[in-house]
Amino acid sequence: MNVHQLFIKGLNIGSLFFVLAISSLCSAQSVYDNNYLINFLEDDFLQCEDEENINWDQLLEELSNYKENPLNLNIATKEELEQFTFLSAIQIENILAYVYIKGQMQTIHELLLIEEMDKKSIDRLIPFVCALPIPNIPSSQWKYLLKYGKSEIISRIDIPLYQRKGYEDTYLGPPVYHSVRYSYQSGNHLYAGIIGEKDAGEPFGALHNKKGYDFYGAWILLQNMGRLKTLSFGNYRLKFGQGLILNSGFMNGKSLTLQQKPFQNQGIYKHSSSDEYNYFRGVATTISLSNRISLSGFYSHRYVDGTLQSDTLISINKTGLHRTESEVQRKNNATLQMTGGNLHYKGNRFRIGITGIYYFLNRTYYPLSSDYTKYNINGKQFYNIGIDYALRLPKLSFEGEFAKSSQGMASLNKVQYSLTQNLQAMLLHRYYAHNYWSLYGHAFSEGSRIQNENGWYAALECTELRNWRFFSSIDLFSFPWWRYRISKPSQGIDYTFLTEYSPKRTFNIRFIYRMKKKERDLTGSSGEIILPNWHHRFRLNLTYSPQSYISFRTMADYNQFYITGHSLNRGYQFTQRISCQLPFFPIQINGQISYFNSTDYDTRVYIPERGLLNTFYTPSFSGKGFRYSFLLRYDYKKYAMLILKIGETIYHDRDETGTGYELISSNHKTDIQMQLRLKF
Repeated sequence: MNVHQLFIKGLNIGSLFFVLAISSLCSAQSVYDNNYLINFLEDDFLQCEDEENINWDQLLEELSNYKENPLNLNIATKEELEQFTFLSAIQIENILAYVYIKGQMQTIHELLLIEEMDKKSIDRLIPFVCALPIPNIPSSQWKYLLKYGKSEIISRIDIPLYQRKGYEDTYLGPPVYHSVRYSYQSGNHLYAGIIGEKDAGEPFGALHNKKGYDFYGAWILLQNMGRLKTLSFGNYRLKFGQGLILNSGFMNGKSLTLQQKPFQNQGIYKHSSSDEYNYFRGVATTISLSNRISLSGFYSHRYVDGTLQSDTLISINKTGLHRTESEVQRKNNATLQMTGGNLHYKGNRFRIGITGIYYFLNRTYYPLSSDYTKYNINGKQFYNIGIDYALRLPKLSFEGEFAKSSQGMASLNKVQYSLTQNLQAMLLHRYYAHNYWSLYGHAFSEGSRIQNENGWYAALECTELRNWRFFSSIDLFSFPWWRYRISKPSQGIDYTFLTEYSPKRTFNIRFIYRMKKKERDLTGSSGEIILPNWHHRFRLNLTYSPQSYISFRTMADYNQFYITGHSLNRGYQFTQRISCQLPFFPIQINGQISYFNSTDYDTRVYIPERGLLNTFYTPSFSGKGFRYSFLLRYDYKKYAMLILKIGETIYHDRDETGTGYELISSNHKTDIQMQLRLKF
């Protein structure tokens, strides 16, 4: 038995004793119910069209915070309510108007009296809000915030029970992932914390990480302090307008409902996750100049990873991985300074904002050029500037943004019409020039970047029939310049249809069909032969909860991919999940098993899986095999939580998995994850 195997076995035995010790110390208490939040987010995930370009972790963290620290509707601001993506603009305005006209709510069930608040929206909102008397905060507000705050420590460790090729003589650290985070919160006014993280393969307290972790982050955020709406120090995120210039947070893309708002104007927000790229580091603030006008400003100075050629930066790396000598050599090779701001006017039915950002690199950025990256930005200094707007009429709403970069232009505009409360339609147009560039922009698009795209998107949603919901959308898009794997301007179509039936709260069935047609270079033809391809996807999802403490979810996917003149490839998966919260002991149990069979990467399948706190795990699979996972969560009142998860993937069509340094000389791989949270 080698050292690696002894290390893994020792951790397994230690983990078992740790679980038993915690269980023996804690008495059986009612568990804090987190199932609603998970089910809610998984339903939204299954309704999302673009699984690969979503960062759910930030949204999970924000909603988890409101789940445990409900927002008081009697003092809630419009910006705070806008964080709930399932609330429409008119629903938010009606909630604020109700409190202003009627006075403080005595109970959250008064939501039933508010116009436009339907049952589904109320059911989704209730777990995250409360209706309490407005607190009398003493004049010595700082002492109040520091005295009555709450602290939280979360630690996570991931242990693989296999060895990748890179650990033989290339990776510099052990195969264990570990992170720890301390956070402090006082109401909805003060947030502070620090986080440390090392990825699998990175050293801890050695070599280039002599100070311990590979990544550290810290944040302090003040908000809703009179005219000072927000003040942030350390790591933070920015969201302004429609995302053409700045959106380093969550973006849900092509959602399969018109009740969600894909664009949120949240301004400045804390960055408390371990994401090592999509954040700013420095200072940012928002000040209310009047009841309708706010001014935001920010400055950020941070290092970025990149590949150097002489003294020129030829690529910017976004992974945050520093496992090998070559990856370490790319670490912190450039400094990026950013400054800018937003001036915002918000009336009852109209808002308009101006956003600008200026970037300065200490090295010349000149990425290696290929035909499809010919118009990417280069140099040392760049900028983005734009105007966003929104107008709401009784049945019509308009939103949009116009932006300019150092080279090209971009625009996004949409109109949404509500014929009735249960029948809505939307039309959206975006134009992103082939030479438009935004480092931290993230908006509605078919591609992964806001560049080289033009398209019209139309959607219709109907809930007129009792217990039924129908949704249909079509996206006609084109790419004016070359793209990866396509050596000419191209175009495509994306069509989606959904039908959902929910006769009772305990039962839901959903069917989704999606067809996408695009163009691609024929492999090996050097761009001389370009062929269209069709991708059809079907998804069936069935959820049944006979009792409040147990639920069953069945998922089935089928997809087929076809290139003109070639054979048809297929992929499918079946998944069964059982979730149970023991009524007599504070333990939650979740088990899931999946069978997948996919011809190749084009027909890969995605299988959502319960993850640790504030994480959402959705791996993709190609080939043939099984995937199973088991998650156990133990809560001691609200003071401590322990999660243990075991997952294994077994392939039946290969003897090894992965490639390069990630190669595993086996047809299966097993992982153990543990997470401990303490609150005080």
